[in-house]
Amino acid sequence: MEINSSFWSQIKSSMKNKNGASKLLENWLDPIDLIKAEKIDGKLKITLGVPNQFFFFYVNEHLKEKITLELSDLCQEAVLVEFVVTGKVADEYNTSLHDVLQNADQVFQTAQQSVIPRPAPVKISENLNTDFTFSTFVVGKNSEFAHAATYNVSRNPGSDDYNPLFIYGPSGMGKTHLLNAAANEIRTNFPHYRITYVSAERFLNECVSGIRRQEMDKFRQKYRDNTDILVVDDVQYIGRGQAVQEEFFHTINSFIERKKQVILASDRMPKDILNLEDRSRTRLERGLIADITMPDLETRIAILRYKSENFNLRISEETILYIAKISKKSIRELEGNLKKIKMYSELQGLSINLELARKVLAHHENTITISIEEIQRIVSEYFKIRVADIKSTSRAKPIVVPRQIAMYLIKKFLDKSLVDIGRAFGGKDHTTVISSLEKVKNLQLSDPQFKNDIDELTNIIHNITGL
Repeated sequence: MEINSSFWSQIKSSMKNKNGASKLLENWLDPIDLIKAEKIDGKLKITLGVPNQFFFFYVNEHLKEKITLELSDLCQEAVLVEFVVTGKVADEYNTSLHDVLQNADQVFQTAQQSVIPRPAPVKISENLNTDFTFSTFVVGKNSEFAHAATYNVSRNPGSDDYNPLFIYGPSGMGKTHLLNAAANEIRTNFPHYRITYVSAERFLNECVSGIRRQEMDKFRQKYRDNTDILVVDDVQYIGRGQAVQEEFFHTINSFIERKKQVILASDRMPKDILNLEDRSRTRLERGLIADITMPDLETRIAILRYKSENFNLRISEETILYIAKISKKSIRELEGNLKKIKMYSELQGLSINLELARKVLAHHENTITISIEEIQRIVSEYFKIRVADIKSTSRAKPIVVPRQIAMYLIKKFLDKSLVDIGRAFGGKDHTTVISSLEKVKNLQLSDPQFKNDIDELTNIIHNITGL
């Protein structure tokens, strides 16, 4: 059978007849052109052209399955269907989106025929912060991968390469900013997408309420049927309830199967979320995972400069440098310290200078800047292993080497006793600690890559602590 324009016209006519010559179906089908048909690995692939990105989204979501079935029936073999945006549309079909949607109230007569629901009005979650955009996010080495990933998602939501997108890192590092930035950018690029931004805790509470009130259909309609982009913050709280995990898994699964984008954030990797079911963990790990950590000194200075301009503050470079060095825990702390100085300056009628900054932030200078646990976390994240692994009894090389390095860095930066260090790693004997310290010192002399790892970790800790 020759697959050409006449064949494609026959397919469209057949689909229209089966759906009662629906005007709505006609509006979506007629602008679609046959681009090519080819055999790939013994399978028939048919490429269809659509006029714009809106059509691309809609036919993929609501028509692809029906077109595939129709083509397979006529060709009498399995068919793969792919849509591409051509930018071309005949004059008689160059209908505005408003005109198309006006006809959307023509629904099909039977359940089998009702394959094209009317595009729902755009829904933006009331929790979305429109001030958080990519243009207001200061990118550093600590966040460049997470920033690039969220930006790419916002330009091409639903792509298999980024779905789900899982961003993790300690509290106050900018994860929420990136989530909001992605949602805001998607709203700009794809205004017809319905976006739901929610915290995992709220998702959990609404799910529990739905179960108690026997209103789970309403809950599922909100999160599955009436949402195109799902953004969930603080996913680490999902592990609290078994029934909620069940619903969470099926919701995420539903989105991914329908090529709808899911963007998630947590303070830890999926494998470290307490009580998270294996299937949920596996599902989250199948997407793209991007970490975001504490920015280095240079990035903290850049953030302070940007924030100072937004606050219309005139601050000397030495004052900015001091604030950046003192604020080592999170970006939230960095911004908070700047606001403290600003408020004190306004209340006292004083100019902002180094002396004022030292006075306001004096208590920071004497605080402990890093702990054993933080160094263990930094090393674990660097080598992509769990903190629990580094404290375990495992003698596997991918675990032993990071453990030895962590011991070395704790001794270097905190000068803890051998007993204290051994205790922090599951009760290791002090002789084990001595042996680990010696091995790290020797390997730095003989293994350039090993030395590079030590230097990079040392630099990370230095940028956080100033030590």
